[in-house]
Amino acid sequence: MSGHSKWSTIKRQKEANDQAKGKVFSKLVNAISVAVKTGGGVDPETNHKLRMAIDSAKAANMPKQNIDRAIENAGRSGEILEEVMYEGFGPEGVGILVEAATDNRNRTGAEIRNIFEKRGGNLGTPGSVSFNFEKQGFLLIQKESDVETQMLSLMDFDLLDLKEADDGIEIYVHANKLYETKTDLEKQGYNVSKAELVQVPKTTLNISKEASLKLTGLLEALEDHDDVQKVFVNAEL
Repeated sequence: MSGHSKWSTIKRQKEANDQAKGKVFSKLVNAISVAVKTGGGVDPETNHKLRMAIDSAKAANMPKQNIDRAIENAGRSGEILEEVMYEGFGPEGVGILVEAATDNRNRTGAEIRNIFEKRGGNLGTPGSVSFNFEKQGFLLIQKESDVETQMLSLMDFDLLDLKEADDGIEIYVHANKLYETKTDLEKQGYNVSKAELVQVPKTTLNISKEASLKLTGLLEALEDHDDVQKVFVNAEL
């Protein structure tokens, strides 16, 4: 899963830069709205999808009043945001999944197709890429001074995988265990800075340096689109 892991690290660095111009907040508001509409209402105690969206917003330092307003607006708004998955290919046949939240599927689809084509890729058909990805829960926890001991202690949890990254320790769990694992980790005193559902590639591709540079440009252009929530790739960047 190193392709996913590397792009995740790049994306987290990019999010830190984007935060200043409000793009991250806009995407988080959309995530909250979708969670309210599809996860079971405005109460985060019973809507775990909303709980995770709120936690992500807090981790990005979104003010509490902004979070509360986003929940309130989503609860009373007649606007319907739907989750859409786009599947496409980048340089050298790399598979790309794009998760979006949109109130106009046709508009967003046309814009995503345009980004792919301008950046040397092409949009695929449903199932053409997703078969090679598996939905998992992802958590990022803060590293302690003794990382080796910390990682050994984490093996007591029911994990699919874990690895050290520049900005923390990455943990992967079964998708339906994400919220439970996050709660258990926090009870044990771990600082969980990120928790979300991700698409992890079952196999990855090795691509040339030139293709990697083109692919990074394509992924960044997709991430910059207002409707795009997450982008996943099966390449070794």
